[in-house]
Amino acid sequence: MPRASRRKGDAARRHADTVRFVLFEARPAGLEFHQLVRASGLSPHQVRSGLAALKDEAASKGWPPLIWNRLDGYQLGAERATLEAYERQVVGEKLNQFRRFITGTVAPHAAAHPNDKWVRHIVAQLNSIESTLDLIASA
Repeated sequence: MPRASRRKGDAARRHADTVRFVLFEARPAGLEFHQLVRASGLSPHQVRSGLAALKDEAASKGWPPLIWNRLDGYQLGAERATLEAYERQVVGEKLNQFRRFITGTVAPHAAAHPNDKWVRHIVAQLNSIESTLDLIASA
């Protein structure tokens, strides 16, 4: 994902407008990345920059959310069920990332330094986050 400075620049906003226009034209269907590149006339880098800027802009302006799934590609303003499926997918991915971080990095650190205050604190906090994400993903 582009850095925040690149997502907020004039070029990123122009790319976001182009991507938004192309996605609005394709509604209710979505577009895969290569289709979005072809339809927008932008380079792959510009489309990525535009997608990142569009996510930020849509959130700040109350526009329909931008989502992605394997079946339909990128979409704007999907139905409730599609949005819920996307949210569950993202929460599941984050849960897997947290579990890998805990088991691959934090647990070995905690085993090596069991009396370290920082390790005890981060283990407690990450276990809380993992539990919360697990509840959301399984709901």
